[in-house]
Amino acid sequence: MAHHSTPSSQKALMMELKSLQEQPVEGFRIGLVEESNLYNWEVAIFGPPNTLYEGGYFKSHIKFPIDYPYSPPTFRFLTKMWHPNIYENGDVCISILHPPVDDPQSGELPSERWNPTQNIRTILLSVISLLNEPNTFSPANVDASVMFRKWRDSKGKDKEYAEIIRKQVVSTVAEAERDGVKVPTTLAEYCVQTRVPSQDSSSDLLYDDLYDDDMEEEEEEDEDEESDMESGGEAGGTSGGEGGVTTGCYDDDQEDSGNEDS
Repeated sequence: MAHHSTPSSQKALMMELKSLQEQPVEGFRIGLVEESNLYNWEVAIFGPPNTLYEGGYFKSHIKFPIDYPYSPPTFRFLTKMWHPNIYENGDVCISILHPPVDDPQSGELPSERWNPTQNIRTILLSVISLLNEPNTFSPANVDASVMFRKWRDSKGKDKEYAEIIRKQVVSTVAEAERDGVKVPTTLAEYCVQTRVPSQDSSSDLLYDDLYDDDMEEEEEEDEDEESDMESGGEAGGTSGGEGGVTTGCYDDDQEDSGNEDS
């Protein structure tokens, strides 16, 4: 009897979603664009206090490929952003989201690119780091890069870059109000981790379905192994099988090298 197997990417994404709902990353709100689609997430980023982005409410989408985590997702801002490493269409240019291929012309090391041990937490931490510390060596937005360097090198005396960012921050206030979101403006508010409850029970039901699938698959594997052992007898038994790909994640506080862009 054929058994319908849930794609491993769905299982990985469901586990990560539950983890982020129960232990959120500071400065972010995470959810699904549609409850039935695990491959399209909506992310709201709160501008960190004591930065140009303080008080901002920046909306974005993360789209995952069917073979996640072996291939990276894409990260696109829906809010208009003026930043050296963000394209005009909102796409973020950052090494951690680049496919793990050897491309000497990019100036990136393979170790700086995506690998299956990365996860959504490392992506979010890399993006928030990139906002505050742009990489200007190979910018996605050349004009923004030039303007940022003038602001940085003048130690804030050249105010053009800062004024554009502050205008963008102010423009996000109305959208935060429409969404019923209170944007943190102090470090104490920003650092509070609050569990975000699911809108309904659908995500829990989906998780239960995936868990049931795992249990059924494990039971079938156990039965197969027992059958192999019984039939193998003294002739040789079963083999050890292939090792699984590591899916552990970095510590949340660990700096990521994903600030390089191309």
